[in-house]
Amino acid sequence: MCHQGLTEPKAGQGMEWGHCREDHSVDRLLAQLSQTGFPPVTWEQRVPCGRLPLASMTSEVVENEFEFYSKAEKYWKDVPATVDGMLGGYGHISSIDINSSRKFLQRFLRDGPNRTGTTRALDCGAGIGRITKRLLLPLFKTVDMVDVTEDFLTKAKSYLGEEGRRVRNYFCCGLQDFSPEPNSYDVIWIQWVIGHLTDNHLSDFLKRCRAGLRPNGIVVIKDNMAQEGVIMDDVDSSVCRDLDVVHKIIRRAGLHLLAEERQENFPDEIYHVYTFAMR
Repeated sequence: MCHQGLTEPKAGQGMEWGHCREDHSVDRLLAQLSQTGFPPVTWEQRVPCGRLPLASMTSEVVENEFEFYSKAEKYWKDVPATVDGMLGGYGHISSIDINSSRKFLQRFLRDGPNRTGTTRALDCGAGIGRITKRLLLPLFKTVDMVDVTEDFLTKAKSYLGEEGRRVRNYFCCGLQDFSPEPNSYDVIWIQWVIGHLTDNHLSDFLKRCRAGLRPNGIVVIKDNMAQEGVIMDDVDSSVCRDLDVVHKIIRRAGLHLLAEERQENFPDEIYHVYTFAMR
C-alpha cells in the first residue's frame, strides 16, 4: 500500500525512484504476531512503503556511509549520458527549469554595489553539462564542472559544442571530497545533488564553497524538498530533506540565506523544488 505524497518521483531523479515496492514478508510477520496475542496492527500503523520512519537528520537513515556513496556511484554509472538521463526521464522539464534558474540568478547579476560578478562559475554535480551549457556559459566568461561520473564529463566535451572551450576544468570527484579553489568563483551552482551527501559532508562542502567565493559571490542550491523530515531513497542511494533541515545545514555552514524560491510549473507528481541563494 503506497501512501500518496510520500514517495513522489524526484525531478532530476527519475520516475522509477518513486516506485512503491511492497514487502509481503511484512504480511507474514503480522499474521504471526496476531497468533501470539499481540493486538492487531493496521495498515495505518505501518511505516509507509518507500520510506523509513520520519527522520530529522541523514544519520538516522544512512546506516553505512561507505555503502551510501558507493551505491550512488554505481547507480549513476548505469544512467544514460543524455539530458533525459540526467533528469531521470523528465527531459521535457529542462527548459522550464533553466528559464526559472536564469531569472533567479540574474537578480544578483544586475548593476549595483553588491552585484555578483560574471567571470567564473562552478557547476556541481554537473553531469553532461546541461546547466553549464544552457545557464552558466551564456552568463559567465568561464565555467568549471565537477561530477563523480567520468563518462558524463567525457560526454560533456562533445555535448557542450564550441562553447565548451570556455570550460576550464572538468573535475571528476564526489562533492564530499571536492574543495573549490579559494576566492575563485562568482557563482557556485549546486543542483539535484545535495541528496547524495550526508548532513555533515554537505555542511563541510558548503563551508568550502563559502571559501571559494569571490567578493559578492553566491552559492546556489536547487533541489527537491520533502514535505517533512528526511526520506531515504534506496534505489539511487540519496536522501530528500525538508526545508527546515536544509535551512539548519545552511546555517551550520556559516552561510546567510539571501533568497529562496519555489519552482513553478513542474509536474504535480514530483517533489517540490526550491532554489536558495546564499553567501
